[in-house]
Amino acid sequence: MVDMEEDSQLGKESEEEYEELSDGELQEAFAKGLLKPGLNIPLEEPKKAVNDVDGLKKCLADFKKNLPWVERLDLTNQPAVDVLAKAEGRPSDDDVNAEDDFQREMYFYRQAQATVLEALPKLKKLKILTKRPDDYFAEMSKTDQHMQKIRKKLMQKQVAIENSEKAKKLREQRKYGKKVQVEVLQKRQKEKKNMMMAVKKYQKGMTDKLDFLEGDKEGKNGPASSKKPMSKRGPSAKRKYKDQKFGFGGKKKGSKRNTKDSHDDVSGFRAKMAHGKGGKKFGKGGKKNKRPGKETRRKMKARK
Repeated sequence: MVDMEEDSQLGKESEEEYEELSDGELQEAFAKGLLKPGLNIPLEEPKKAVNDVDGLKKCLADFKKNLPWVERLDLTNQPAVDVLAKAEGRPSDDDVNAEDDFQREMYFYRQAQATVLEALPKLKKLKILTKRPDDYFAEMSKTDQHMQKIRKKLMQKQVAIENSEKAKKLREQRKYGKKVQVEVLQKRQKEKKNMMMAVKKYQKGMTDKLDFLEGDKEGKNGPASSKKPMSKRGPSAKRKYKDQKFGFGGKKKGSKRNTKDSHDDVSGFRAKMAHGKGGKKFGKGGKKNKRPGKETRRKMKARK
């Protein structure tokens, strides 16, 4: 007993000493092994459970009132018969797994079903109505002023939606009008281009008809669906002359280059022409063909 008292006194003295030490001194003491575990662990006593049965019964008697059932509407019953299990011919399983959500919810549903089946006959016997009458009137929870605010907001929302739809339709109409306007301008440019091409053809003598003027007149007065196509003739004299002079197109590069056959062919060789002795037409001193003047060419063209 004396040793235990001495140890307790030493422990108290060491605790008082350590409380006065700084952090550095405590670390040095811990490194030397002077500090012992368990000095700062709080000891808590276990809580005692009190089952005061008499006190609980007294509290229950204080707030319990013997009211008729119609004022309480409380029922304690077992769940209804499992109709699905009965139809399938398997025994009803009332052992519900609390971890299974489906079984638990179905058990609550069957219990509520059994409560309804038991409560309705009692209410009917007490002549208590269980259905709402057709002319049932209940005061609204919202005031008329509040409902007017809601109605005003709904009307503003509806007007905003209508304005948005109108603006959307107006934008679509503008886009369509702009598209039609562009198509009309393109059509006019195309007609103008065709007109200019027809005028140029007439000026060059490629055609001698003025159908394009009649077509323009019909286009102003009405549809030009009755316009006859231009009659196709052969090429003009100017075109024939150019074809004779310049050819009909095709590859030009290397067309005058000699080949083996052309090199060996000397049938067209003329010594006089090769040496400038071919007379006035082909000689060096011969007179060259002179192009007629503009007025002469115009008269020649008119005669044709």
